[in-house]
Amino acid sequence: MRENGIEKIEPLRVYLFVDFSNFSLSLKNENENFRADWYLLGRVFAEEAGKVISASAPVSYEAMHVYGSYDLSSGKDRKFQAWASNVLDRVPGVHVTLKKRQRIKSLPRCPSCREEISFCPSCNSDMRGTQEKGIDTAIVTDMIKFAWADAYDVPVIVSSDRDFVPAAEFLQSRGIKIIHASFPPMGQELSKKCWGSFAIPKIMSAFELKK
Repeated sequence: MRENGIEKIEPLRVYLFVDFSNFSLSLKNENENFRADWYLLGRVFAEEAGKVISASAPVSYEAMHVYGSYDLSSGKDRKFQAWASNVLDRVPGVHVTLKKRQRIKSLPRCPSCREEISFCPSCNSDMRGTQEKGIDTAIVTDMIKFAWADAYDVPVIVSSDRDFVPAAEFLQSRGIKIIHASFPPMGQELSKKCWGSFAIPKIMSAFELKK
């Protein structure tokens, strides 16, 4: 594009797609006391993704979509739901998608006799745990939906889950340069299928919440 006879370089529009539980667990494994500043994180990641594409190209941080799940029977999860809905979702550029965790249908079995155990013999609680349902699907759907709408130039996937490999391959086949925000050596298979990647541990100080 030219403006007043001068070649104008359009900035790379960057969208982030964050698997919250995977990202949070990886951060904790890296530094148990680390707290992320979500007001900084989006722009820091967008700039890193831009550097992977081109050292000189300008970058426009457009949006960060964050996906998480919760179990209403858990006090910790209820606090997370309230924080994600009332605090995180109000950060400029951030859009939060939350889904209720589903009770696992199958019961655990005794490793010796293989008998199903319905309730804890100590507290009588339901022995079935819960599991995320629909988070990966929501992330992939949005990545493709926004690509179809031409909302971004560069998508950044923030997760180590190999389940996103097919989505990365699909976007790559459409000429979209997807970037993996990773915690090496975790997620190596996903990194290989993306156009490029950057290591989050190397930039953690740039989005650390200052006390």
